[in-house]
Amino acid sequence: MKVALYYPWIYLTSGGERVILELARRSRHQWKLLTSHFEPDHTFPELARMNVTELDRVSVKRDVISTGRSAAKILMQKLPAADCDALFVLSEGLGDFILFRNRRLPSLCYCLTPLRAAFDPVYRDQAFRKRGFLSRLALAAGLRAFAAVDRLAWKRYTRVLFLSREAVNRTRSAGMMDGRLGRIMWTKNVQLGICAFRQFLADRPEARDFRLVVAGIVDAKSAPYLEELRALSGGDPRIEFRLAPSDDELRQLYQACYAVLFTPLNEDLGIVPIEGMAFGKPVIAVDRGGPTETIHHQVQGFLEEPAPEAFARRMAQLYLDPSLARTMGRAGFEHARQFSWDRFVASVDAALDAIAGTSPAEVRTGLTTTSAQG
Repeated sequence: MKVALYYPWIYLTSGGERVILELARRSRHQWKLLTSHFEPDHTFPELARMNVTELDRVSVKRDVISTGRSAAKILMQKLPAADCDALFVLSEGLGDFILFRNRRLPSLCYCLTPLRAAFDPVYRDQAFRKRGFLSRLALAAGLRAFAAVDRLAWKRYTRVLFLSREAVNRTRSAGMMDGRLGRIMWTKNVQLGICAFRQFLADRPEARDFRLVVAGIVDAKSAPYLEELRALSGGDPRIEFRLAPSDDELRQLYQACYAVLFTPLNEDLGIVPIEGMAFGKPVIAVDRGGPTETIHHQVQGFLEEPAPEAFARRMAQLYLDPSLARTMGRAGFEHARQFSWDRFVASVDAALDAIAGTSPAEVRTGLTTTSAQG
């Protein structure tokens, strides 16, 4: 089967791009990769070497005007998919709009998350807090319009798979249906990790040889946030920012680290905890969203409230008890085996086989989980 895969922007080394890469590598189907924004120099090198077709280009800016223009352009886009048997949409929100002018093919959605600014209350509150009064009014109006159109788009999917139960719950709460390396950006709440690490060092001065490595990619819109984080670190040489690490560099960081911190407030799933466990490391994560589905508290690590003192206390506990860190790491390694790319791709292939030759009469949902890298 030949499948047209659409993702609005392929320009980073984030979870969406990783899903595309692994599908193209492992699936028994043939994939035609389509996007509205392609930056081969900034995504995975293997993906950059694949045959990716860039359509009418959209912006990756997230302000109201730019997002509105991108949404309109995607809504009007006709895909060059006459030679394909099915359409696969990797969805974080705007990608759903591609359904309006491309209804001929049976369509499978892999939902990383419904648009978080519209349907995730934690994300929305943070986004509104950063804006002035008039900007908040414009954003609220834009999100209401988006939600109305997005609900119509969802009715056109033949079947939907989800990144996590958290994504399912958000989608259901939004009325979308009946009864998705991380980036260094404000939604990742990296300041929690920095503050917790500095408190840990203040409480345990004998741990002066420990370092905190903040690893990830930074696009243009997140550059000011990175500067805020650098200022928060106070020039402490034990806090290092490793920008745009390669896969090999990430593997080295995981192998060398003592534990993994995961600080986003309400992540959809979060591949970082799974990766950390796959390398046999204990994980300290926020007790909300995706990590509650992948980490058992006090087994593979800890689930805590997003407070520096809580994270610092768990860092100290692992530091003072290396045997506990090793035990949790071993438990995480075994637990991570259930999250494999082969298992994920097999579930997508099976879903594509199931919808072949059908029409998007109704949304039929399925639940799957993304995999750990490595």
